[in-house]
Amino acid sequence: MIKKVPLWIKIIIGMVLGLVWGVVAVYFGLEHFTSDWIKPWGTIFIKMLKLIAVPLIFISLVKGITSLTDVTKLTRIGIKTLSIFVITTLISVVFGLFLVNVFKPGDTFPEKKRQEFQMMHEQNVKEKEQLASGVKDQSPLQAIVEIVPDNIVSAANDNTKMLQVIFFAILFALSMFALDSKKVLPVKNLIDSGNEIMIKLVDIVMKFAPIGVFALLAALVADFSADAGLFWALGKYALLVSLGLVGLLFVLYPPLILLFTKLKLSKVLRSVIPTQMVAFSTSSSNAALPVNMRQCTSELGVSESVANFVLPIGATINMNGVTFYQAIAAVFIAQVFGLDLSLTQQLAIVLTATLAAIGSPGVPGGGTIMMVVVLGAAGIPAEGLALILGIDRPLDMIRTAVNVTGDAVVATVVAHSENELDYSKGKNDSLIKGELKMV
Repeated sequence: MIKKVPLWIKIIIGMVLGLVWGVVAVYFGLEHFTSDWIKPWGTIFIKMLKLIAVPLIFISLVKGITSLTDVTKLTRIGIKTLSIFVITTLISVVFGLFLVNVFKPGDTFPEKKRQEFQMMHEQNVKEKEQLASGVKDQSPLQAIVEIVPDNIVSAANDNTKMLQVIFFAILFALSMFALDSKKVLPVKNLIDSGNEIMIKLVDIVMKFAPIGVFALLAALVADFSADAGLFWALGKYALLVSLGLVGLLFVLYPPLILLFTKLKLSKVLRSVIPTQMVAFSTSSSNAALPVNMRQCTSELGVSESVANFVLPIGATINMNGVTFYQAIAAVFIAQVFGLDLSLTQQLAIVLTATLAAIGSPGVPGGGTIMMVVVLGAAGIPAEGLALILGIDRPLDMIRTAVNVTGDAVVATVVAHSENELDYSKGKNDSLIKGELKMV
């Protein structure tokens, strides 16, 4: 009977059981047992998702572009996708600035706790500064320079360089597009076959998702048990970010669905749950990409050509949750230090956070690295990053879920505008079709 349960329900059950086990482990002193015998299964799950991320991005983008019949359509889809990504990113930053200026969570932060945080995370801050120092001191065009890889093999070996893989995939696909179809037919057939293999790989990996989510959340609760007091000290900030991110899901995306598609909002929200759960548990947009592609095509009816083009790009440059968090975090740190940010400085946060979203790697903690750049642009001491590092992981989980939701919504909007949204999809629970055959 358990095989008839939809995958998203299994994932939620795994998440709840993981949280319960984490609390039990803390209460009975089983933190080391959890770390040694349960956490590795979550690590294996993340590794499997990352294992298929790079080939999936390359194959899906090449297939998506080569499946289009004319270059005009490709250009049109590209412009629509990037335009929506930029607009939603700007809205996210402004929304974050509005909330943090209204509720002012940093005004009541105790001085003693601030010094404690700085000492506790001093080394971690230095590491983040080193990672971001190359970004701060480089040319304004460095973000564009970094898109072009020196070596595609080394780029594919580093999840923080996913934009370089996308660049090569687009260049590769356009080259195929420009040649006579007969000359590239063997390669196109290989890509088509590869795409089918990747879809099957996603199905196999996702059968392990409930166990992976259980292990990841159990280990997270156990790991943070010693820092429970930190959550109380930063409760107002964490609550504002958390509720704001949830609010972003219901303020930013529903209007896009209701105004620019004919999909029922409930259907979209239900369909993105598996993607959100994977993103939440892994804190990685890249890791959640295989699930997002599956849900968008099988549940929401987005055509493969649109999904294969929009979603890989979205996983790399569409970071609504990250930019929202960066806006709140930057002003929060300024409030803690007693800095009164001018309108110019807050506009600098808007601009820098929007541009930094393109350079934020879709991996756990990628947005935190770019926070150093945002802080520098607004003249806020980078040392203040230590104040938020202690509770960044739980917030990173939420903002990653927001990121991947935005990717799915944009994919449906673009697909509808191109008449490539199949509204008959998802009437039956396609997540369990394969499982029902086994019963």
